[in-house]
Amino acid sequence: MRVLVSGGAGFVGSHTVVQLVAEGHHVLVVDSFVNAKPSVVARIEALTGQPLDVRAFDLTDRDRTERLFAEESIDAVIHFAGFKAVGESVERPVDYYENNLGTTLSLLRAMEKHGVTTLVFSSSATVYGADAPVPMREELPTSATNPYGWTKVMQEQIFRDAAVADPALRIALLRYFNPVGAHPSGTMGEDPAGIPNNLMPFIAQVAVGRREKLGIFGGDYPTVDGTGVRDYIHVEDLAAGHIAALHRLTQADEPISVWNLGTGQGTSVLQLLRAFERACGRELPYEILPRRAGDIAESYADPTRANAELGWRATRTIDDMCVDTWRWQSQNPHGYPDA
Repeated sequence: MRVLVSGGAGFVGSHTVVQLVAEGHHVLVVDSFVNAKPSVVARIEALTGQPLDVRAFDLTDRDRTERLFAEESIDAVIHFAGFKAVGESVERPVDYYENNLGTTLSLLRAMEKHGVTTLVFSSSATVYGADAPVPMREELPTSATNPYGWTKVMQEQIFRDAAVADPALRIALLRYFNPVGAHPSGTMGEDPAGIPNNLMPFIAQVAVGRREKLGIFGGDYPTVDGTGVRDYIHVEDLAAGHIAALHRLTQADEPISVWNLGTGQGTSVLQLLRAFERACGRELPYEILPRRAGDIAESYADPTRANAELGWRATRTIDDMCVDTWRWQSQNPHGYPDA
């Protein structure tokens, strides 16, 4: 298939592109490079042994998006593009709504005009809101606690409404939990700009000497050790889930399919820290801080539906995730080069 991957230079997108090429698909990447570095392209090409077709522009540009669909033969879209920092979304809500909804609307208009009916969407477990019981199941009602989460809820609704209007559409909403890890080669991984918003890259930067210590928000939750529990999934397993969903859509009868991509296992902050200490071979400094507003005690998936319907399962352990992350961070202490 000729697959357009929006945000294909990002963390999950780049790993998915490598697997798509390995499966024999022809990949076209569109990325604005606002939150990704162009140097990732050379890393992808080195891993795949093939040149990568990359277009550097913002998908909120409707005219340019439509022109791309007019010029290229596209069979399917995997849609990663979007802003994703929860805290930043609270500070800049209008930017998040404009960008995240704008890219989706632009893609849908171009798909409609050019007869492209297959799309895999990068959604998030954040759509389950603050009060969802664990393990979280796909039939739970959706909600959100911040503008980023609401953009995901709204995008899912946009796709549902579009599918009512056009029954030919086949769309997968992939609600994934906490992507971590890195490519086993150590050449690709998570490279957040500025202070990391997510736990694993922060721990990795403490281990490599870029941060003094880890701040753990909340030590009095009703969990195994008082720290928050999350479902961490290796980025390689997550990428494989996108490809499994893409294949499934070619045989799907229903316009909208929803799948959780997670391990189904919760890991606390301290448990993840201890696993990373095993990976890097030393203790890492940390302190317990007050809880953050909006954080919940536990969040982990029920992946039963994805396991059964996609023939997919997350196989890598927390130790695997930490070993691969440390390999990436130790080999690339400052992330990807700027050029």
